[in-house]
Amino acid sequence: MRAELIRTLIELADKDERIILLTGDLGYSVLEPFCERFPKRFFNVGVAEQNMVGIATGLAEAGFIPFVYSIATFASLRPYEFIRNGPILHALPVRIVGIGDGFDYGPAGPTHYSLEDVGVMRIQPGITVIAPADYQQARTSILATWNLPGPVYYRMGKDDKFVASGLEGRFELAKAQTVRNGSDLLIVSMGSILKEAFIAAEFLAKHKISSRIDVIASISPAPIADLVEALRNFSWVFTLEAHYVTGGIGSLLAEIIAEHGLKCRLIRCGVKDLFDGLSGSQAFMYRKCGISGDILAGKMLAAMQGSKRRRKVEGVSGE
Repeated sequence: MRAELIRTLIELADKDERIILLTGDLGYSVLEPFCERFPKRFFNVGVAEQNMVGIATGLAEAGFIPFVYSIATFASLRPYEFIRNGPILHALPVRIVGIGDGFDYGPAGPTHYSLEDVGVMRIQPGITVIAPADYQQARTSILATWNLPGPVYYRMGKDDKFVASGLEGRFELAKAQTVRNGSDLLIVSMGSILKEAFIAAEFLAKHKISSRIDVIASISPAPIADLVEALRNFSWVFTLEAHYVTGGIGSLLAEIIAEHGLKCRLIRCGVKDLFDGLSGSQAFMYRKCGISGDILAGKMLAAMQGSKRRRKVEGVSGE
């Protein structure tokens, strides 16, 4: 999504001189097109994310629209207090771009895993939180939100090739997108791990289980009305995210189910434990955390079959 981000920013910056790009000494081989096109509107502030957000806050106060760019965990956690006390509390149009959702930087180890960024951002009133599923949706989400009056956090994957079947770049604030229709269970996914949801759905289809897949890219404002309508139609709901199960869309759906008195069974699929020192590729980490498509399908199948067996036993014993 990085290349699409820069292409879209260049397009917007050509039309609006308020757009400025800042980086925390990252983005080499990605940011150069913007830097070369707009050298006076590009700043490398060095490895100083707090200062970068402070500078961006001042620029936003002066009437500019600054985009700050870093690896997601560095963009969200290191300057978190500065984001809260600056653009959030003063409703300023700072755009925080966090690159690498989940395990995109897997070989770099746990310091580079973005597994809590959505959680810490979405608890703050006043900031829009966006997590596109592919590069096409990254573009449409930027076009829909770049000129909002308050701050925005964009959580973007590194993958510039994956295209989500059925999504076609659709994005709208406070709306969910359905990318696969089904009637037996609902999978709600966030970010580029969506590809694993498709793998799981294809596996389940071989077992005569029909899966609907919904994408949440607008985390805050959340698509509450869409989700309530969807959740009412399913007994089984699974969330999938390259994020801790606490704070992300698993928590979001649990909140919605509880607050609206819905009757569905929710199983949150995400990262649950701390790490044992091992690191590796995104695919390796997905398998290690049990969120690869084939492992997910097995968990979903076991959960549904186990429930059927329990109901059968309870029915017999109750006679």
